Amino acid sequence: MNLSKILLLLSFLFLLLASCNSSFNESETIGNPTPKDFLKNENADIFLLGGIVYSNAQNVEWVDELDYKLGEQIGKVTKQTDKASSFTNGTANKLPVGVKIYNTNTPVSIAIVNDNHIPYLKMIEG
Repeated sequence: MNLSKILLLLSFLFLLLASCNSSFNESETIGNPTPKDFLKNENADIFLLGGIVYSNAQNVEWVDELDYKLGEQIGKVTKQTDKASSFTNGTANKLPVGVKIYNTNTPVSIAIVNDNHIPYLKMIEG
């Protein structure tokens, strides 16, 4: 009878450890989105600057209501591609090469294309 109790206890411990192990495997490190995450959508309009993806925010209602002031230039589009693997800092998929990016006194950054101010938001997880 002692052997059956020991086997039952060992089986219970094994199941407990196995269930704990599976919960650790399900958790992932969550980081900021990558160009690959956005370029799955053919309508994406993004650029990469400082390792952060910025996404076009023209259709975001609260962004339209902001009264921003242009700050300093924080970057420039140096390359255009629609392949996520080719993205490096300064790469955009829609903005033309040479477009300058400015910060503002709001969470929005501005790309100026032919005197049009296009708002972009940093895509940061968390």
